[in-house]
Amino acid sequence: MKKRIVYPQPLKKGGRIAVTAPSSGVEEPLHHLLKASKEALEHSGYRVLEGQTIRTNDKCVSTGKEERAHELQSFLLDDTVAAVIPPWGGEFLMDILPLLDWNLLKANRKPKWVLGYSDISTFMFAYTLLTGHATAHGTNYIDMSSGQLDGTSARWEAVLSTAEGETVEQASSEKFQSAWDFSKPGFQLDTPTSWKILGSEDDLAYEISLEGRLLGGCMDTLSILAGTPYAPVRPFVRSYCREEGVLWYLESCEMNAADIYRHLWQMKQCGWFEHAKGILIGRPAGYGPVKNFALKDALHHVFDGLGIPVLYDLDIGHVPPQLTLVNGAFAKVKASGGAGNLTMSFV
Repeated sequence: MKKRIVYPQPLKKGGRIAVTAPSSGVEEPLHHLLKASKEALEHSGYRVLEGQTIRTNDKCVSTGKEERAHELQSFLLDDTVAAVIPPWGGEFLMDILPLLDWNLLKANRKPKWVLGYSDISTFMFAYTLLTGHATAHGTNYIDMSSGQLDGTSARWEAVLSTAEGETVEQASSEKFQSAWDFSKPGFQLDTPTSWKILGSEDDLAYEISLEGRLLGGCMDTLSILAGTPYAPVRPFVRSYCREEGVLWYLESCEMNAADIYRHLWQMKQCGWFEHAKGILIGRPAGYGPVKNFALKDALHHVFDGLGIPVLYDLDIGHVPPQLTLVNGAFAKVKASGGAGNLTMSFV
């Protein structure tokens, strides 16, 4: 019997947003960003509850794994909390996965929105697969410190405000940020965005339409879950999306073309791309080719034999701005001429 994705209640003005650091915390020199993010969300009409983990960081983590797991789980089970938004990602979120009570989280009748990316997708991927509760891959708490996000990133609010049974639309950005400059507030969007269709990069008139249930996150961290109890991809697909298929979205940070190929190859061998209807690849961060082996080569090596259409250089992940993609939602994506749009239905 097919199971239904459980969507959290829509985020409303006056709702309480909890901030916890299940991976890396924020060191003292950047505490002003936490202050600015809190002010921005409060100015937008939300109440903010900051946890005890967010203002410290040592050896790549905010605090001990037990404390991180406890605070995250407490917020997820707190009926006064509407959404959980970590400050940013990190390195070792996987340490808390064995410490969470997955049966208790799955039985929770009032699941919360979880919003974030990078290492936070490690938790969200496992959480959606193990509980069937939707999660949102998108901007993080620190990104909100500018007080005014660009039109693409700012759609996180519309997405989290969408109710079960409703749809929400997003579109490709006009420009993306080519490099980080932390001396300036907000994103510096300076380079024209161009979504690419693998194999048809030079044909701007070529159109493509994809649909399926969204699933994915940051390749750097998701691939380490393969073969563990925290990545039951095949059972999830059988239970929730065998009929519609999966629309995978994947992004990377600090991986070159060879690294990306190795990670995608591993996912392929684990059967993750069975029943895939399409692949959405975000603009890679910290990226470079390996000699004459580039991102496009990696994608051809993995997906050509499977006959799965691929879009890449999308607004997903570490190169701002980014779409907000909901794990479990049914999505339709259309692209042509370097631009595209995404419609998600919470069904």
